[in-house]
Amino acid sequence: MVDLLVFGPHPDDLEIGLGGAIARHVTDGLSVGLCDLTAGEMGSNGSVPERLAEAQAAREVLGAAWRENLQWPDRGIGKEAAQVAQAAAFIRRHRPRVVAAPYWVDRHPDHVAASEVLTEAVFNAGLRRYAVDGDPWKPEWICYYFINDSVTPSFVIDVSDQYDAKRRALDCHSSQFVQARGVETRLTSPLFRQLIESRDAQYGALAGVRWAEGVVVRHPVVRGNLMKSPA
Repeated sequence: MVDLLVFGPHPDDLEIGLGGAIARHVTDGLSVGLCDLTAGEMGSNGSVPERLAEAQAAREVLGAAWRENLQWPDRGIGKEAAQVAQAAAFIRRHRPRVVAAPYWVDRHPDHVAASEVLTEAVFNAGLRRYAVDGDPWKPEWICYYFINDSVTPSFVIDVSDQYDAKRRALDCHSSQFVQARGVETRLTSPLFRQLIESRDAQYGALAGVRWAEGVVVRHPVVRGNLMKSPA
């Protein structure tokens, strides 16, 4: 059982979008589990064993309790009905208070498909008559994070103190982000890291902190009053 369960379509996706927040939750004493849906075998660089090893190294940097890989086919997310059931059973097994999944608009089709599959899985996991292993489980809510594209977030998480951990976790994925190790791609360009950091810096500046990561939720966030800071 974990407080926060973060899903990523490929190894490195959850670090890109939510690496600082993962480390922040660990720092705050909450338990965090990570799950990659695929091994990213269709990527231009890196072998499957290499990418799995990089993902575990990043987990250690972020401090998550564990990291699993469902080994769904890369570029095949959402194309098999059994995937929703497998994800729902996974959620029932780990009983998270909160699930984090990719935002439903993104330039990568796998990220969009992952958002749809996981949204269905979270809903189905709570249905008493849904026939998969485990007792019904309803997380408090599902939060959506940005990998490539982004919009105005519902709220941001201050990750200023954890941003170095996010950078080191991304560095673990050297097969994807170091051009000298493979063919040139969008990810190997230094501009890709600049894109990530400029987004996190902008969210931070808008919120009055150094670094922040944005999250979207589908439901209103309840506050006790109109005061900006809690009493």
